[in-house]
Amino acid sequence: MGFGSVDEILKFAVDREKEAVAFYSSLAKEATRASLKETFVRFSKEEEKHVALLSDISGNKSKIDSYQFKKITDLKISDYMVETEYKEGMPMPEILKIAMKREEKAVKLYTTLADQTDNKDAKKVFMILVQEESKHKLGLESMYDDYLASQEG
Repeated sequence: MGFGSVDEILKFAVDREKEAVAFYSSLAKEATRASLKETFVRFSKEEEKHVALLSDISGNKSKIDSYQFKKITDLKISDYMVETEYKEGMPMPEILKIAMKREEKAVKLYTTLADQTDNKDAKKVFMILVQEESKHKLGLESMYDDYLASQEG
């Protein structure tokens, strides 16, 4: 992945975030349980915030500067899963696997993009996104873990 400028990196990242908005919006429409529908709607809205953050880095300077980084636990559940294609009507555990894998890839992508830029503001934005996507990954992995635990018994 070679980029000629920070703007190219940001455009690429915005496109990825827009794909994530569409993905979570479609999952929210399909979800049969209210709690899952709520989660996917929330994820979609968070991805929309990422689009806004990336789209106007200069306008978000104070937001970027005041962002507090926290250690996010990585359960690494998705690290051991094979990526699969989404198909309408899939069982929820399979949907969660796809979503976890997407977030894992987003974390890796933003880590790579942060490493590829010397622009201090862009680097911080990418690290913010690494953190935000890590939170999503943890949330999905926890949901998956809870789902599996609820099936035992």
